[in-house]
Amino acid sequence: MTTYDLVRGLHILAVIAWMAGLLFLPRLYAYDAEQADKPEPLRSEMRALLRTWQTRLLRIILDPAMAAAWAFGGWLIWIDGTTRGWDFLLQPWMLAKLAGVLGLSAWHGFIAGERRRVQGGTSVRSARFWRMTNEVPFLMAVIMVLSVTTEWTFG
Repeated sequence: MTTYDLVRGLHILAVIAWMAGLLFLPRLYAYDAEQADKPEPLRSEMRALLRTWQTRLLRIILDPAMAAAWAFGGWLIWIDGTTRGWDFLLQPWMLAKLAGVLGLSAWHGFIAGERRRVQGGTSVRSARFWRMTNEVPFLMAVIMVLSVTTEWTFG
C-alpha cells in the first residue's frame, strides 16, 4: 500500500461521513418544521430532542468530516501535483470536482447557519423546502464522482 492509496481511502471515508450528515441534517430540519402543527407538550419535547440531534450531528460528524475531507483532498492534490505536475488542476474534470467541493462547502455553511435560526425559532424555511433541497448534495456528488472517475475533457 502506498501513501497515496491510504490518503485516498481516508478521503473517501471522510466524504462518506460528510455526505451522510449533509443528507440527514436537512431531514431533521424538516421534522423540526413539522412540529409547529403538533400540540403541546409533545411539540416542545420533540423539538428539544430534534435540536439536540441537529447540534450533535453538526459538531460531531459534519464539521470534522468536512475538515478531514478538505485535508485529505488537499493532500491528494499535493501528491498528484508533485508527482504528475500541476496542470491537472486546470482540466475540466478537476475544475468540476473543485467547483463541487466549493458548492458542498457553501451548502454546509448554509445548513450550519440555519441550525442557529432553527434553534432560535427564527427559521422561515418549511418542511417542504428542506425535503426539496435534501438531494442537492447527492446531485453534486454524482457530478463530482463521475468527473474524477472518468477524467473527462473537451475534445
